[in-house]
Amino acid sequence: MLADYLPVYKIRLHTERLELRLPDFDDLAALGDRAAEGVHDPDFMPFLTPWTDAEPLQRGRGTVQWQLRVLAAMSPEKWQLPFVVVHDGQVVGTQEVNGEQIALTREASTGSWLGLAHHGKGLGTEMRAAVLEFVFTGLGAEYATSASLDGNGPSAGVSRKLGYKADGIEHHVVRGVRRLDNRWRLSREDWEANREHEVRIEGLDEDALAMLGLGAPQA
Repeated sequence: MLADYLPVYKIRLHTERLELRLPDFDDLAALGDRAAEGVHDPDFMPFLTPWTDAEPLQRGRGTVQWQLRVLAAMSPEKWQLPFVVVHDGQVVGTQEVNGEQIALTREASTGSWLGLAHHGKGLGTEMRAAVLEFVFTGLGAEYATSASLDGNGPSAGVSRKLGYKADGIEHHVVRGVRRLDNRWRLSREDWEANREHEVRIEGLDEDALAMLGLGAPQA
């Protein structure tokens, strides 16, 4: 089985409505379909790299290829877990969590997108809550970070709702224009104070933790 070689593939995160898991090939195809169908209003670019400017077929192909590259590049020192988000049996988007030397830094970052047809249903908050429980309870982190380009109200709203606090700004050039990027930081204490979703973590055993650079869950 694939999980014998990549034990992180055993990890499952369950909320009231969602399952988050690492993608198999069918999941990758479904995620490519969501990317091809559209991810955001074309009048606003929410990503630092404007990958959604591509034509539908290229968006889907690029999504599949990016996920494969991320999975292939994983190491205990630096990793990305590009979970697919499943709602009512359908892949609706992706929720990523990233760590680098997490046993020392004790923090992780997140990023995500949902297919446009699945916006406005509270799924963005629920899927971020799932990986935050994974980061804090499963991995023993002290902080989680995120970012949202200025004008991305839904993403900033999710961060505020879950207890993040403003953590400074950065400037980036996107589509040849200077854009302001808002950083967000969430402490373990603020997460626990704002926790609303029940999350069940499966498959985070010693082998999976070792692949993420952790010998065992940290307190």
